[in-house]
Amino acid sequence: MTEVELRIATTADAEAIAHIWHRGWLDGHLGHVPEALVAHRTPQSFGVRAAARLASAARAADTTVAVVRGEVAGFVMVTGDEAEQVYVAAGHRGSGVAAALLAEAERQIAAAGFAEAWLAVVPGNARARRFYERQGWHDTGGFDYEAATATGSVRVPCRRYAKSLT
Repeated sequence: MTEVELRIATTADAEAIAHIWHRGWLDGHLGHVPEALVAHRTPQSFGVRAAARLASAARAADTTVAVVRGEVAGFVMVTGDEAEQVYVAAGHRGSGVAAALLAEAERQIAAAGFAEAWLAVVPGNARARRFYERQGWHDTGGFDYEAATATGSVRVPCRRYAKSLT
């Protein structure tokens, strides 16, 4: 297992987060989400979203980065009881970074007083689904996730994964 340092993200991490987010999003979502959403998910859109998230002190505190040998290797964003975004750079997949980030999300959600954590994953993202299941998460059913865009939102069919934290 790779030695992973976890820390709260800073504005200086925005570019690395945006790059990991965009590449990871493409890997897990292309062919599995409506084309209307793909059209909005440009490299620039991830840059704007990452910068906006980290510009807010309250929102930045909900973003944890994993650093390996001085490089941002992945991140997780937590909103309430949701592990909202979990992404790892391709070169660090399979190294333990994702497990460390997901465990940190679980810790944060439990510390906020929630008994259960949840996340959304598109049905076709088999790699992510297998990973979550190996980490003790369970598919609790389908639902439509409203993915925000610059001009509104796009409804995305997803699976809801949950994990008891008690």
